[in-house]
Amino acid sequence: MGRAHEVRASKMEKTSGQKSKLYSKFGKEIYMAAKEGGTDPDSNLTLRRLIERAKQAQVPGDVIKRNIEKSKGGIGEDYSPAKYEGYGPGGCTLIVDCLTDNVNRTFGEVRTCFTKTGSKLGVSGSVSYLYTYCAHISFSGMTEDEALEALMNNDCEVTDIESDEDVVIITGEPGDLDHIKDSLVATGKELTFFEDQVTYVPNDRIVLDEDHLVQFYRFLALADDLDDVQEVYHNVNLPDVDQY
Repeated sequence: MGRAHEVRASKMEKTSGQKSKLYSKFGKEIYMAAKEGGTDPDSNLTLRRLIERAKQAQVPGDVIKRNIEKSKGGIGEDYSPAKYEGYGPGGCTLIVDCLTDNVNRTFGEVRTCFTKTGSKLGVSGSVSYLYTYCAHISFSGMTEDEALEALMNNDCEVTDIESDEDVVIITGEPGDLDHIKDSLVATGKELTFFEDQVTYVPNDRIVLDEDHLVQFYRFLALADDLDDVQEVYHNVNLPDVDQY
């Protein structure tokens, strides 16, 4: 079956259990936001945005409610952020964002992901300088010109705006995410948001050969199995898996 089959199998392995991982990811973030800023979404903007994103990702309401209720007890897990960086298969770059209640455990588990895939864990800042940390919003429902007008009317600054067919993509400063989205929503148009979050965007992307792509997907699968891993950012230009 060859390497192409291995790539496809690795991709399928990476996506297995995707729902439970997604629920766990949002559950932690919602729990911490509610614990730190209060359980009322009307007065806790961070919580409100997380709930919106969770619903967009089709996270069940009971998962959202359960984690908000859990935060009311005042006694429970205390998660802290941890970020790990390094070089992956074929020289790609990787940033692994985590929420953990045990940094030593998480470090060991993430290091294993690097070791098992021929990757190299680096020090803080070793690859993140190759990324732009920014607010990133993509949506449909209005044109690029209409979006720009809405932003200008609300004195909302962005670093870039472009369109890809009917999808408008906006990037801005991390702290401007809410202002950008609110300015768009205020137009009253029926918008469909595909992404609205603060994220790491690579300045350049690379293409991996099939051997390295197999190992790259294996890294993602191993990281996806770790409860503490919230997100893996990378600079790989992913192929259309259907071609395999």
